[in-house]
Amino acid sequence: MQESVVIKERFRGPPMSGNGGFVGGEFSALLEPGEGAAQATLRAPIPLDESLQVNKSVDQLTITNGDTLIAEVERVEFDLDIPEHPAWEDVEAAAPSSYSFMDSIMPIFEGRKGFHPICFCCGAEHEDGLEVFAAPVGDQVAAIWNTREDWADEEGNIPESFLWAAMDCPGQFAYMAKGIITGMLGRITARVHKTVKAGETLMVTAWPITVEGKKHFAGSAVFDKSGNLIAETISVWIGRREM
Repeated sequence: MQESVVIKERFRGPPMSGNGGFVGGEFSALLEPGEGAAQATLRAPIPLDESLQVNKSVDQLTITNGDTLIAEVERVEFDLDIPEHPAWEDVEAAAPSSYSFMDSIMPIFEGRKGFHPICFCCGAEHEDGLEVFAAPVGDQVAAIWNTREDWADEEGNIPESFLWAAMDCPGQFAYMAKGIITGMLGRITARVHKTVKAGETLMVTAWPITVEGKKHFAGSAVFDKSGNLIAETISVWIGRREM
């Protein structure tokens, strides 16, 4: 069975490609209902405002753009050791030191604000983004995330793809806090435990897990104000350079 999907330009990460977390959530929503978490492996930059082909089987799918394989999506099992989140007041106090507010070190963004100024997740210059501005807090990075009511889906909840996106960039920021700039997101595996109403204030955290050659594994999580776990991810970032 073949369908199609379009990633709108609003949901960019780099200038000409979709935010990896967001597209992972969008693609995983096309899987047939089943047990386990969803995993999206990104094989090529995700074109924006183009119709991408969705090739489905029972428990997995591929996304293609003509002859180019864009992503593979399947259901998997995973375990993640999630550290206790920082105190809300500590995260609020750390916010001004977010990498979203630094002078950009990316040549294409010279003179701009933030590591990726126009990213849907972390971009301080994005005109309609999530504004997840994670900053170092102890051994983690964390952000207070003020969601908006106008993001609501038909049930009034934050779309799952927005939760996926919110956990994307903090994983990379967790390595920046260790002096490492990772390469592109190669894989994201996520489990959403519960819905949350759009407009609620949440906390997003992330931390480094391990490094295997060029692969940098990070964990991310979203909590509500009562400390309930909303969602969790393991992301894999490929490549590195020192800050």
